[in-house]
Amino acid sequence: MRAVIQRVRAAKVTVLDELVSSIGPGLCVLVGIKATDTATDVEFLVRKILALRLFEDEGKRWQKSAKDLQLEILCISQITLYHRLKGNKPDFSAAMKGDDAQKLYKHFLDRLKQSYDSSKIKDGKFGANMQVHIENDGPVTINLESPDSKQPDDCVDK
Repeated sequence: MRAVIQRVRAAKVTVLDELVSSIGPGLCVLVGIKATDTATDVEFLVRKILALRLFEDEGKRWQKSAKDLQLEILCISQITLYHRLKGNKPDFSAAMKGDDAQKLYKHFLDRLKQSYDSSKIKDGKFGANMQVHIENDGPVTINLESPDSKQPDDCVDK
């Protein structure tokens, strides 16, 4: 599994101009699921996301996590995180498909909610064409990949 985590002042998701979710200060997490990902990958990402120290404490950087500060987390499923370029066109064959991806993503959200305050976990709409509005804070952007994941050749022309 892959996550792109952004420290935000605010973030929201809309679908067809209808608000789906919004948060204030916290994290916006874009989540990609690879075809071979399992519950073990979910556990790794949940643990790391909740422990990441991306916030200040008394003027010192990188001291507190979103969990420490009781901040919100907005999660967005994003198949495009597992792309491979074929010429100039993205190919998503490395990504987990449909129902299986939705089940593992739901498991990811459930584990986040079980490991933290469930009212602070928000998400978009799986499989929808979403508009994600992010007010990045810093900017701070962190990439995470679960162990034993093989990186796709992101820039290979075929």
